[in-house]
Amino acid sequence: MKDNRQHPFRDSHQDREAASHIPDTPQTRAPSYALAFADEDFMYREELRPVRLQLELLKPELLMDEANVNSTIVLFGGARIPEPAKKDTAKTQTLSELSKYYEEARRFARIMTEESMKAGGTDDVIVTGGGPGVMEAGNRGAAEAGGRSIGLNIVLPHEQAPNAYVTPELCFNFHYFGIRKMHFLMRASAVCIFPGGFGTLDEMFEALTLIQTGRMAQIPFLLFGRDFWEKIINWEALADAGTISAEDLTLFRFVETAEEAIAALDSWDGKGEKRGTIPGR
Repeated sequence: MKDNRQHPFRDSHQDREAASHIPDTPQTRAPSYALAFADEDFMYREELRPVRLQLELLKPELLMDEANVNSTIVLFGGARIPEPAKKDTAKTQTLSELSKYYEEARRFARIMTEESMKAGGTDDVIVTGGGPGVMEAGNRGAAEAGGRSIGLNIVLPHEQAPNAYVTPELCFNFHYFGIRKMHFLMRASAVCIFPGGFGTLDEMFEALTLIQTGRMAQIPFLLFGRDFWEKIINWEALADAGTISAEDLTLFRFVETAEEAIAALDSWDGKGEKRGTIPGR
């Protein structure tokens, strides 16, 4: 991180280093004597959760600001979808067939990153969850274009690591799902949803709810794979039941290919506008 201090005082690095060389006495060994910001046991206390939440919000925000990331294109999608060359390793026939969307995510990310780089590479930076499957495809396409991409990883009980295509200085790790979700959307200029499971559905519906209720400005919201999404969600039934309005079905659009997605981005009505009223309420 940049050192933007504008004061003459000693910085925390100096004092942390000095404190590591103090005499060993009963007093200096006492937990109370440790510098608060360098005391992990203290930072892990239940009462410090608000501080930890703030740190997870602040650290990626500062680093992305310093990296001049102005806006992002968000890619959500299944971790279990393999690349086409490895579709025979898929656990189900459906996952094998969905491998075509790995390639579309890769192509879309590559094309959008190439366009972003023409304007300096600070806008429409690809951001994914940093894992395998569709996430890997997005970061991979950006890397193939010679550009940057972001990975917002989350600590999970099973062993996992960021995919190899995330730009290292833009690779983050989170403890709090809620803060991670904020970072996905805080800079979003478009959201692209590929076939996926619970995590993808969660991210999709949360973002749609924010747009539907006017808590977030309307942005291009693309669902890759009409057959998949219409098979698992009866969108029209929601509108017919009145639990959403027919107008809500215009908040997103189905696409199949990278080219269709790019055309949709270029022709999106209402981008940047926030709803003042919720249709049907």
